[in-house]
Amino acid sequence: MNEELRRIQTGTNIQEKANLIWSIADALRGLYKPHEYGEVILPMTVIKRFHDTLLPTRDKVLETYEKVKHLEVKDGFLQKASGYVFYNISNFTFENLLSDPNNIEENFLAFLHGFSENVQDVLKNFDFEREITKLANNDKLFFIIQEFNADKAYMGPDKITSTDMGYIFEELIKKFSESYDEEAGSHFTSRDIIYLMTDLLIAEEKDVLIDEGVAKTVYDQTMGTSQMLSAMEERLKALDAEAEVTTFGQEINEQTYAIAKADTMIRGGNPENMKLGNTLTNDQFEGYTFDYCISNPPFGTDWKSEYNKVKEEHDKGENGRFGVGLPKKNDGQLLFLLNGLSKLKNTGRMAIIHNGSALFSGAAGSGESEIRRYVIENDWLEAIIQLPNDAFYNTGISTYIWLLTKNKPKHRIGKVQLIDASNMYEKRRKNIGSKRVDITESCREMIVKAYGEFKNKEYTLDDKTVESKIFDNIDFGFYKVTVETPKYDEVGNLKLNKGKPTPDSNKRDTEDIPLKEVISDYFEKEIKPFNPDSWIDESKTKIGYEIPFNQYFYDFELPESLDDITLRIKQLEEEIIKSFEALSGKEVKVNE
Repeated sequence: MNEELRRIQTGTNIQEKANLIWSIADALRGLYKPHEYGEVILPMTVIKRFHDTLLPTRDKVLETYEKVKHLEVKDGFLQKASGYVFYNISNFTFENLLSDPNNIEENFLAFLHGFSENVQDVLKNFDFEREITKLANNDKLFFIIQEFNADKAYMGPDKITSTDMGYIFEELIKKFSESYDEEAGSHFTSRDIIYLMTDLLIAEEKDVLIDEGVAKTVYDQTMGTSQMLSAMEERLKALDAEAEVTTFGQEINEQTYAIAKADTMIRGGNPENMKLGNTLTNDQFEGYTFDYCISNPPFGTDWKSEYNKVKEEHDKGENGRFGVGLPKKNDGQLLFLLNGLSKLKNTGRMAIIHNGSALFSGAAGSGESEIRRYVIENDWLEAIIQLPNDAFYNTGISTYIWLLTKNKPKHRIGKVQLIDASNMYEKRRKNIGSKRVDITESCREMIVKAYGEFKNKEYTLDDKTVESKIFDNIDFGFYKVTVETPKYDEVGNLKLNKGKPTPDSNKRDTEDIPLKEVISDYFEKEIKPFNPDSWIDESKTKIGYEIPFNQYFYDFELPESLDDITLRIKQLEEEIIKSFEALSGKEVKVNE
């Protein structure tokens, strides 16, 4: 199935299932406040997904269980019978649960307890048993199970793909995320952006992957419901149907972690590779390295509560993830950049989303600048792609994909590619939150082409453009020097302190000098002619790095000439007079 047909099928499945589930949620009105519906609907959707996935092999599992129930170790037999890494040994299904309404709570709990331990762990993160009792005590449990048992509520993987299910959960969490006091955008990156990230990640090695086969590990440090991981697996298996793709992820939110773990299990992945915890303070993958890292970490959020533990690791220097430097406490996104780099194999590649502040925030010598310096001087930054505004659900600001690798191809060594793809999009017919545009397949292909060709070139698609520019690593570095001016006495003579001029702190200034320049030459040419007695205090010189993206892509337009402005004003004046005369019936005389 091509991407367009798959997109149409996905859209149909999402709309149908989302509408159904939202209608079930309405039945909770009164017992639950609208922002609390997710506490019931999200776990019920996960449970029904598990239930429908296991239906085809249910009889075989029960038959196997009768044969092995006396054994101390029986997981392997039951997993083989179910065809998945999970199973259910209860005699209940959604259908036969409805045949005994008087014991619906007891039987439903027995059904849940029949799941394997890895499913129990998923459900534990929803704290759902408390809600089951509440539903039963208020005569709602039978109705909820009955509605989820409808034919149109079927969610088996033969009808609803992992991609479809990801979107369905996306729709639900956007609807119910208020119950966790979080924005939906903190859980989701839309699929069009994920596909762009995955295609950029594999673009440089696509031919090699096809020729040699695929055996790769993929890590997402802020995985949400694991949609980036599933998309990366999908992309790699499209190159090689026999690909061995092992996914790993960490997530701080219990509910989204549970959904991610459920999705991984149904995709046939190892649920033990999905970890719960704060990536910055409780790294669940210490010592691991991966072929690919892909993530959209939070930006613009503070990390004050994590400071002590992050600082402990920073103090380890090279032995910690954050030894390079610490950003300001009001924005920790560059900490995730450092964590991702620490998890890359020497041949690994990373795609990570940042907002604009990661490009330039922080003065020379600051944590932010030192992190950029570390990345660029190690020649790990390959490209930065500016995305269209209004491409995310919860923000309309400028966002960027950073591509990093510890093993640049020869033609990219010592270079950084900047790509302005802010105009390469199609407007959505219907906005979803702040998301007003999509990066369609044809738009994505044009961006990937610009990246792959690695040229100073502008690309066009109808009325849309992508512009690529290539820079030397050193172009982003600068010396921040301190320029001192001496104090003078009343008659204009220099004040001497042990034979040296005394600096006037009120006239102290700083100057940014490109790393490509020789400081002394720059000083003689650009500073001394305007301040002959000045000097540079070399003890205060610092090296900084920033990436002024917009400056590089700024198109200067000549201002309108005075004659043109005068003519335009005269034309407007004439139009106003004609309108007045038409309304008043009186002639207006104008002094020239």
